[in-house]
Parts: sequence; C-alpha cells; structure tokens
Amino acid sequence: MILDAFRLDGKVALVTGSTRGLGQGAAVALAEAGADVALLDRGDAGETEARIAALGRRVVRVQRDFASAAPAELRTAVTEIEDALGHVDILVNNAGTIRRAPAVDYPTADWNDVLRVNLDAVFHLSQAVGRGMIERGWGRIINIASMLSFQGGILVPAYTASKHAVAGLTKALANEWAASGVTVNAIAPGYMATDNTAALRADTEREASISARIPAGRWGTPDDLQGSFVFLASDAAAYVTGTVLPVDGGWLVR
Repeated sequence: MILDAFRLDGKVALVTGSTRGLGQGAAVALAEAGADVALLDRGDAGETEARIAALGRRVVRVQRDFASAAPAELRTAVTEIEDALGHVDILVNNAGTIRRAPAVDYPTADWNDVLRVNLDAVFHLSQAVGRGMIERGWGRIINIASMLSFQGGILVPAYTASKHAVAGLTKALANEWAASGVTVNAIAPGYMATDNTAALRADTEREASISARIPAGRWGTPDDLQGSFVFLASDAAAYVTGTVLPVDGGWLVR
C-alpha cells in the first residue's frame, strides 16, 4: 500500500531547533509517522519532548549552542543521541537565526553568528550523521532553506547568504551521497508566522505588502510544512534528492 511508504516506524530522527515553531512541528510530525526523535537545541525543548512522549515514541534531548559549539562538540552530541536511541536515520537541520541591519553597517559579529548557526552547523551535523548513513545504505537529510535562497531580501545580508549556501550545500551533498542510498533535500518555507518573522509581522506596512503578494492569502504555519517533512523523510521520496521544495502559498510564482 502506498501509504505504508510514508511510515517511519523503527527510524530515529534528529531535529535541531525544536523548541517551538517549524522545528517543533517537524519533530512531532515525524513522531506521528512512527519515528523516535532526538531534539538538539540551545534552549529547553521540554514541551516538544512531552508531545512526542505522549505519542508513545522514544525521545531524548541534548543541548548545544550552535553559535559557539565547535564541530567536535556537534559530533559528540550525535554520539550522545546514538548511544540513547540508536543510529540516526533522519536529520532535520532546522535551527537558524536572523539578524537585521543595513548591509553597509552590518556588524561582523552578527555576520559570524548567523553563518555559524545557519550554515556551519548544517554541514558539520550532516557530515557527522552522513558517514553512518552511507555505511548503512539509507539516510534522509532535510535542510531548511528559505524564500531568501531565491531572493535577496532587505536588511538581512547574512541570512540571505546563508540560505543561498544551504541550497547549494543540499545539492552538493545530494550529488555525492545519492548512490549510497542517502537523499539530501531542503524545504524552503514561505512567510511563516513564527518568532523569526515577529518583527516583520509587527511592521504594519511590511506585513500588509507581504500578505498582499501571497496567492494563498495568508501566512503559513508550522502545520503547513508537516507533510513535506514526512514525505522527504520516508521511502516515498527515495528517488527525490537535491531538491529545494518551496512551501510558500504561491509566493515565488506571483
């Protein structure tokens, strides 16, 4: 049955940035599809942990700050997770940050922090779990891209650079690892009602201009992405790799 191909029973998923928003939605969706879930976060993912445990899935929390953690610390985090749950089959690189300022005045510290969280951690975690996936002949890596993987944005040069780079890294890893049964894809959310967009939504003029351009007529929510996470993590997407999938209510085609 085709629906069986979407099941994730027996799989272990690692989701970063899962305290709330898109990451929490991804973690819960993967658990609902049958996966056990590891939550790798800077903050307290207790609410997400409780929701997953209520589904009868195994769940473990590990804390790291991606803005300061060295590659070796991220590899150690993966080891802790695998000691608790078994090898990681699915990696969702969701953790991200954004800093806003005019490009001409953009602080070097902000540039470095955004690139460390949004790009460096994605690569180092993918590398840490990818080796085992390749050896076992099965793996799913799902990165979080953005509308700003396609566009330039305003006042967010570091974020835009990082999300363009995530799209490119997704394709590079997909090319190298596809023959080993490991797919690497990215989801590019449209304008989502999350903490990262709070400043935009608080700006009445910007919020109105953005809403007017979305063909679906509304901002997205974490629930709008859950089906895409489960699909890309499953055997149903075994021949899908190197794709950057917009989930944007039609923003890019407007």
